[in-house]
Amino acid sequence: MTMQRILGIDPGLRVTGFGVIEAVGGKLSYVSSGVIKTASAKKSVAGEAEKEALPERLKVILDGLFEVIDTYQPTQVAIEKVFVNVNPQSTLLLGQARGAAISAAVIKQLSVAEYTALQVKQSVVGNGHAQKEQVQEMVKRLLKLPANPSPDSADALACAICHAHGGQGLGALATTGLRVKNGRLV
Repeated sequence: MTMQRILGIDPGLRVTGFGVIEAVGGKLSYVSSGVIKTASAKKSVAGEAEKEALPERLKVILDGLFEVIDTYQPTQVAIEKVFVNVNPQSTLLLGQARGAAISAAVIKQLSVAEYTALQVKQSVVGNGHAQKEQVQEMVKRLLKLPANPSPDSADALACAICHAHGGQGLGALATTGLRVKNGRLV
């Protein structure tokens, strides 16, 4: 059996979660997890807090993931797909953070798999509409962790677990053949 080292990424413009696991056959092992924060506030001349500009925040994500990749040497990357928020501006910003994360993996010549939050939750919890606390608890159990990881780390680890399980879950149904809906094939 070959060992896979999978880097899961939960992209965010302020906080990007990462989680690294090893998968040998059906056995999963925890390697590391954490967050890359870009929301450091700087004080302006007037003493008010100001946010980092978007390009600097994207560079923090890119550099942080380069460091994670160099340190843990994953063989594959799994990243959560962006969902559409009520606020289109938030969706665009999240998409840019996701683009920086994908770029980090591609620049390091790693293959990237993408999963929806529904697929990840279905694969890890068995319920595509699970709450964050349920995801944290199942990640803790599956990886035999002493405590629940932070929400962002748990989401990243869950993404890696989903990939290790072959991306199975509700989202895999669409690629496995015809489905029946309301008594008809679709």
